[in-house]
Amino acid sequence: MFKNKNTASMVSYIQAFAICGMLLTLSCQSKHTKLVRGNFQSVTVDKGNIEVLEPAEGTAQPSSKVILLSPAPSIVKKIYKEPGQRVKQGDAIIMLDTKGVESSIEQINDQLAVKYNNLEKTRLSARATKADLAYNSETKKLKIASIKSTIEDQKQLLDVGGISQAKFDKTQQELVLAQKDLKLVQEKNVIKLAQLATEEKGLLLQISMQEKDLALKKELLQKMIVKAPSDGIILSVEAKAGEKIQGEKVLVNMSDLSRLKIAASVESKRKRMIKTGKRAYVIVDGERFPGRIGSVMPQIENGKLRFSIHLSDDLDVKLIPNQRVDVEIVRIGKYKVNRLKVGGSITDKNDNELLVVKGDSAILKTVKLGLVTDQYIEVKEGLEEGDEVIISSDFQLQKLPAYYIENN
Repeated sequence: MFKNKNTASMVSYIQAFAICGMLLTLSCQSKHTKLVRGNFQSVTVDKGNIEVLEPAEGTAQPSSKVILLSPAPSIVKKIYKEPGQRVKQGDAIIMLDTKGVESSIEQINDQLAVKYNNLEKTRLSARATKADLAYNSETKKLKIASIKSTIEDQKQLLDVGGISQAKFDKTQQELVLAQKDLKLVQEKNVIKLAQLATEEKGLLLQISMQEKDLALKKELLQKMIVKAPSDGIILSVEAKAGEKIQGEKVLVNMSDLSRLKIAASVESKRKRMIKTGKRAYVIVDGERFPGRIGSVMPQIENGKLRFSIHLSDDLDVKLIPNQRVDVEIVRIGKYKVNRLKVGGSITDKNDNELLVVKGDSAILKTVKLGLVTDQYIEVKEGLEEGDEVIISSDFQLQKLPAYYIENN
């Protein structure tokens, strides 16, 4: 009897312990299957670029050199700028003697005045000739009308025997001759008017050619003051005051500061990543501007490979010559891919199990990742653009199939 009581007590203790364990387990499961917004960080999968960048150093330099030639044979009258001086676009550098060009302009103007006078004479002569031709033609028509009237009268007289047949036939012959004469006059009129139009057209063509020549001479006159085509620095002046210039002679060499490039360099051990056309970024005042690698020097100098970066249009206004800038070279890049921001819940393994937020739940999904950088990770499989993913939490997340999400 005593033995049975001890056994019953032991069973009761075991049952009570089991129930407590179950309650504790349920309590723990409830705690660990619930997430509260504000205790975790989530981001949305977006489509964009992922780049692995390598640092380099660079200096802003003029992208090209400009050579200014003499526009025409002349004499150097004055030099305004010396080597080393900075110039703005439109600044005068050298003045050439303009007497020869001005003399040509005066001569063309005189020739044009004569041509315009001849054109006016031709037009007046054409008007007079047209009037004469019209008068002659009208006279012939009136004569024909008179002969026709005479023939009508003679027909009546012929019928009553008032005139002879021979006289009537003669009048008819006069009509035929008058009609032929009118036709000949009209044909000559057409030819004469065409000749007058040709003469006027020829004069207009000559005037047009000389006006074009005059415009070129006036343009040349403006060029006799050699000006800077862009902002820059005078590198050399290849002429002296009083020097006689023959033909197209180099007068000025200057740098073009309207377009700048970056002269950059990297350690020789990283030379394999430097290739023409590769993407690069230039950092100025905290902003990143895109560019492309241009020419690459074939030789290593002092342990460094030198190359140029051509800039976007937006950057030129922010740079000054010889300004030092930070450069980033794109070593590896993927573009327009699905990506995630880096977070503590994401490892650098190819396959990750990540929690994807769906309404008030977070579902565990296997995600295949690709390129990893300090900022982004490429999503290859398992997620779509717009998916919300938990990337970090205030506590260590268990890899449970699902979590409930509560608002804080």
